[in-house]
Amino acid sequence: MEPKRSELGQYLRARRSLVQPEDVGLVREPGRRVDGLRREEVARLAGISPEYYLRLERGRDHQPSDQVLSAIARALLLDHEATHYMRRLANASSRPLDDHRTAPVDDSIRALLDQWSHTPAFVMDRNQDIVLSNALASALGPGYMEPGANVVLQIFSEVSRQHAMDWEATARRVAAALRLHGDAEDPRLQEIVGTLTLHDPDFPAIWARHDVAVQRTGTSRHWIDPFGWVDFRWQNLAIPGSSHVLATFWADPGTPAAAAIVYLAAQVQQGTVPTKPVTGEALTG
Repeated sequence: MEPKRSELGQYLRARRSLVQPEDVGLVREPGRRVDGLRREEVARLAGISPEYYLRLERGRDHQPSDQVLSAIARALLLDHEATHYMRRLANASSRPLDDHRTAPVDDSIRALLDQWSHTPAFVMDRNQDIVLSNALASALGPGYMEPGANVVLQIFSEVSRQHAMDWEATARRVAAALRLHGDAEDPRLQEIVGTLTLHDPDFPAIWARHDVAVQRTGTSRHWIDPFGWVDFRWQNLAIPGSSHVLATFWADPGTPAAAAIVYLAAQVQQGTVPTKPVTGEALTG
């Protein structure tokens, strides 16, 4: 079996198990033991033969057409990102292999971040490894919003579990973004997934859902001494021509977060920013 076809089959099986008969207008018969939809139900909803759909799940079919993929996407209730990801898996053998090297961040981005004296910001790669941050981001999250930290690993930390406003939803979103933007053959992605699979009790079930999603905006909670826990707004911006993402943090006027940013900016200017990680960090979504 071709590995790439196996990835598509795994994805179809995972998504099929999450769609309930009632979700697609089917009647749930008494004593039904199947998690989600049966293969033949997906095939019928998609207008294809059960034998053909079975071959897709088992990785034994040639590249399916866009029409077939669109029909399956409708049957499985996939959104735009999930449909795009499924097409990527189906066409994986036709794209060049990625050598997984991390391209350097453009100097203009470095200069931009340095100019943002009141906007904490960092740049992360497709595995959510932070590769660049400005001084205010380092002050907002010393040790965990600086180069070398990984956002996914931070979300699955015990501190995030304790202080996130909705930890499970946040964990699902960051895992979904990791799957969407990552490459299954990337050693760094394998390292992150392997570490969390071995050491985190919740990650295996979350990863097995095969969710994919774009992380665009949300709220992040941080411990700021002397303010305590403060909620900041964040926005992710794709950097054109790059797989890097620019994450920015901001606050509504008059909020504790706005006062905290002014306070941290003054610390940066005075050179009194903490020099070691605090123990109360909790990146949340």
